[in-house]
Amino acid sequence: MTTRSQGTDIAVDGARLAGTMLAPGSTIPGVLFVHGWGGCQERDLGRAQQIAALGCICLTFDMRGHVRTEALRQIVTREQNLADVVAAYDHLRMQPHVDPDAILVIGASYGGYLAAILTALRPVKWLALRVPALYRDEDWNVPKRSLNRKALDDYRRRVLDPQDNRALRACHDFTGDVLIVESGHDHLVLPPAIVSYRNAFRHTHSMTYRIIDEADHALTSTACQRAYTSMLLAWTAEMVFGARAGGAPGSASAGQVTATG
Repeated sequence: MTTRSQGTDIAVDGARLAGTMLAPGSTIPGVLFVHGWGGCQERDLGRAQQIAALGCICLTFDMRGHVRTEALRQIVTREQNLADVVAAYDHLRMQPHVDPDAILVIGASYGGYLAAILTALRPVKWLALRVPALYRDEDWNVPKRSLNRKALDDYRRRVLDPQDNRALRACHDFTGDVLIVESGHDHLVLPPAIVSYRNAFRHTHSMTYRIIDEADHALTSTACQRAYTSMLLAWTAEMVFGARAGGAPGSASAGQVTATG
């Protein structure tokens, strides 16, 4: 990667020292990680470090209701958490060396749902969704913790059209590249929800779908964690390096991944 240099003065004890600031010669992709409900940025740091090594600037963060603000867990709403995601996106996009036209958003479960909605509010070039959840549009400002669990489970057992759901409507209008990862033994995000997302992405530049056969929703198995990390890194490298080379990935691909210890 080329670099550019610029002279600068450093103030110290009333004097100024001559210095030279070196920075990347061009902007580079930004990557935003959005964790799931009950998760935290700590779970994303390892993958963020590996993606940063590809030549990206990564941002992880904790949504309201988590870690330092866990006391808000009982009252935080989807509206507030979406505002958190938008604020994090804006913070990343304003960083000096981030290419504002090359933003990747990676979301898991609840974070995947919010990431999908984000694409309707901000420019996103690449979108990676692992077990993206679905929620009814109703009760948007009701605390997330207070949503009716049975009604939610019933809702996720239906295959929905894009017009039926805010996140799916955003997916329908998304024109970038998409990765969807399903867990083979997911008890929270059931297959119809994944089908709803896959069906919604009708105008993408490319869509890649993968299923990790042995995985549960939280990827509790180390082998499944490794399998997901491997596929996310491979897909991200393909997207980032393909964009730099001016290439274009294929229109769609699908497959299964068997995690081995």
